[in-house]
This record gives sequence, C-alpha cells and structure tokens, in this order.
Amino acid sequence: MVSSDIVVTPVAGKSDLKAFIDLPKRLYAGHKGYIPHLDSERREAFTPGKNPLFGHVEVQFFLARRGRRVVGRIAAQIDRAYLERYADDTGHFGCLAAEDDPAIFAALFAAAENWLRGKGLKRATGPFSLSVNEEVGLLVWGFDSRPVLLVPYDPPYAGARVEAQGYAKIKDLFSYDYDVQNAPETIGAKLMARAGMAGRVKVRTANMKMFDAEVRTLVGIFNDAWSDNWGFVPFTQAEIDHASKAFGPVIVPDLAVFVEVDDEAVAFIVALTNLNEAIAEFNGSLNPINLVKLLWRLKIAGVGSTRVPLMGVKKKFRNHPLMGAGLAMMAIDHLRANGKRIGKTSAELGWILEDNKATNNIIRSVGGVHYKTHRIYEKLL
Repeated sequence: MVSSDIVVTPVAGKSDLKAFIDLPKRLYAGHKGYIPHLDSERREAFTPGKNPLFGHVEVQFFLARRGRRVVGRIAAQIDRAYLERYADDTGHFGCLAAEDDPAIFAALFAAAENWLRGKGLKRATGPFSLSVNEEVGLLVWGFDSRPVLLVPYDPPYAGARVEAQGYAKIKDLFSYDYDVQNAPETIGAKLMARAGMAGRVKVRTANMKMFDAEVRTLVGIFNDAWSDNWGFVPFTQAEIDHASKAFGPVIVPDLAVFVEVDDEAVAFIVALTNLNEAIAEFNGSLNPINLVKLLWRLKIAGVGSTRVPLMGVKKKFRNHPLMGAGLAMMAIDHLRANGKRIGKTSAELGWILEDNKATNNIIRSVGGVHYKTHRIYEKLL
C-alpha cells in the first residue's frame, strides 16, 4: 500500500521481523521512559508456534518504509476468543511505532484497517500488543516515568497522531506508583474484623513446591474476579502454561500472596521483579556477558522495583461493603511487608480501568500515586 512516498507491506521473513522488532529501539533511544524488550522475547512473542496466543489470534504485521528506510510499524489482529465472547465484529491493532509524521501514521492505519475490513470486521480498537492480556493501551501521560515490565511506552506525539486517523477514546487505564518502603499499613484487618471475619481469614505466600497448582488457583480467582470487566478475555490453558514458564525468573514467592477465607483462596496479589531495571543498558541483546549480568542482578544483587500486573477478589466477596476492600488491603499489606523485608523499593500497580472506582479508591487509600495513563481507542471501519 502506498501513501505519498510511504510504502506499507506485510512483514515477510526473518529480516522483516528483525526490522519490526528493532524499530522502536531507534525511534525511542534516549527517551527516559523507554527500555527495549529483549530481542529473543519479542521474536518468541511474534512467532506462531512459539506463542500460544496465536491459537486464537490471527495477526498481520506491517512495516512502513520511505525509500529503503523503515519508518513505522503496526499489527492488525483478530481475536477469535474475543469475538466468541462479545460478537461485536471488532478487530484490534497493536505494536504501533512510527516516526513523527502524519503521512506514516495514515499509511499504517490504512493498511491495518483494510486488512480488518477484508476479514469482515466493522470496528477497530487498540492498541493491544498482542491481546488484552498482554501489553495494553497507548501511553498518553507519564512519559518520563520509570520503564516497567510489560507496560507499553509511546512518545508524546503518538496520541495526537492516532486521533488524527479518526480514533476516539474508549477507556483510560491508570497505573500507580507504590512506595514499598514507606507506604502505611492499611485498615484491611480492621475491616475484616468489623465484618466478623477475623478468625476465618488467613494470608499466605505461594508454595513453589506446588507451583502448577498455585498458578491454577491464581488464574481461577482472576477469571472469576475479572469476568465482568470491560474487554475481559480468559486465559487459555496453553497461555497459562506458557506464561508460567516465561515469568519464572521474575516470580518472587514472597511477593505472590493469597488470602483465604475458611481455607478457600478468595483473593490474591502478585508482584513481578521489574525486568526492565535489570536490562536497562542491554538494548535488547542477551549476549553471554549480558546474560551473566542479568543472572547476577536477578539472583544476587537484587532489583528494587516491581510490577503488580494482577490482583483480584472473588465476586462473592468483592461487592460486600467491608470484605471486598478488606481482603484486597490485607493482600497489599502482606505484599508490602514482604517486599520491604527483602529490599524492594517500589511497585507499579496497574493497569486499572478509570471507571473501576472501587479498585482505584483502594489503591489511592493505601498510598498509591497515579503516575501513568494509557488510552484505548476505537474507530468504526
């Protein structure tokens, strides 16, 4: 596809995929809020057969070139699990990165939208890179905030360029900075006592000797707690197995917390080591020297920052005037105490939908400070 002097073509072959992965490193080099992914991780994420997401998501990657220079990229996606759940003829876009030029954005979106129309879809939303359970939203506020594992970075010009293509906001997603060393204790235990539950509640950390069972417990709570959330798509078993293996190096047992009522796990919170802090100067390369550095930082020197990508309370407790907040706060208290003890300094809590007032209020009440906003857009095709 051609727009002025911009040519957009589907990604074909290893050299195109490499160019697709490498582009953000060139565009955003020196940006305070950006750390490149590991190249090997991106190759796996974008390769059918290696990422189980492709079992229900069809993806077309595109590159934009001006002459021989790669100047932009985008992905167009069809998530069959999403369509089975919502039946709204919606496709998605993601992996957006481009030089600050309206012609490039116009050409990229024309290619993605034409591909989606050709598949019979009537609406596009995004960015999802590559699904609602992976990297979500376009950064519109907090550009200089610390780079965090699996949280997208976008430059300040990107939002306006997307909106110029006819896209409008659906939802904003909030992320919070949480000071692990200095955050106050919550009133979670007091709320549970007022609800008459004090003797029935137990807080524990993950048992790594029963890792697979613990993951199933966590996902069961997550799927129940999040099932009514906007855009929710449940994890497949293959995705769960893949994520368990992939995130093994950044899982800290003391930072995976379950809250049980009458020996039933009904709430959880999990913080992952912020890999971005450990790979800040690697520029995506995991060569032998960088591998040694990474292992040293993860296993010995320690990484101070973390990210809380998942937390939840089962629905049967969530809407109780005391227990919903109380269970969440008890999980946060345990996480904070353990994190402080093992030397963690900060946690990013997010993302949280802007209209999820209950969760936003809880996080703010325990000391979370809103410091990033990502935006999800939509457009009728």
